[in-house]
Amino acid sequence: MEQLILADLEDDPAEPLVIFLGDYVDRGPDSAGVIERLSSCGFGIPITALRGNHEDLLLSFLDDPSVLDSWRGFGGLETLHSYGVDVSEALRGRGYRQACEQFARKLPASHRRFLEDTALSHACGDYFFCHAGVKPHVALERQASKNLLWIRNEFLKFEGSFGKIVVHGHSPVPAPEAHANRINVDTGAFATSRLTAVVLEEAGRRFLSATP
Repeated sequence: MEQLILADLEDDPAEPLVIFLGDYVDRGPDSAGVIERLSSCGFGIPITALRGNHEDLLLSFLDDPSVLDSWRGFGGLETLHSYGVDVSEALRGRGYRQACEQFARKLPASHRRFLEDTALSHACGDYFFCHAGVKPHVALERQASKNLLWIRNEFLKFEGSFGKIVVHGHSPVPAPEAHANRINVDTGAFATSRLTAVVLEEAGRRFLSATP
């Protein structure tokens, strides 16, 4: 995707605003490597990284080891393993505190700062960017974090205006969706190996798709 974006920018000298919508960790084999690349500005161009529900679970786990009871169902053990944490006991549903203590020691300070600094949303022009979506009939600036990170059906089924076009992920679809009130770019990369981006320009919008 980075290569596609850089190639796409060769035709336009304007400075891009590249926004990531969250879910950098879990399920894949190298969450630590992903965070290292993003936190070290290794993507190749400046980025704005928003928080997804998976990063929120990670941060919550650092404060409360019992969170692993739910986080493990979202891929938390894979993330811990990528940081060199022994998850053998956690696989059996125990040893959460020890796993948390190990993780706190092994998580680089730069990674923790990056994760803690992720914003919940970003507004630009006619667009509002967030991980999951927004609650209908609530002003964008008053959205609760739980909705920005977790909402699904109430948001997805709403056909009215949100005030801006919401660009989101969180709810995987076979192909990117462009509705009058929202754009969904989540094509389930963790399962499909297909990562999607939307290019927003004055002339309109178009999608980029990357596969291994």
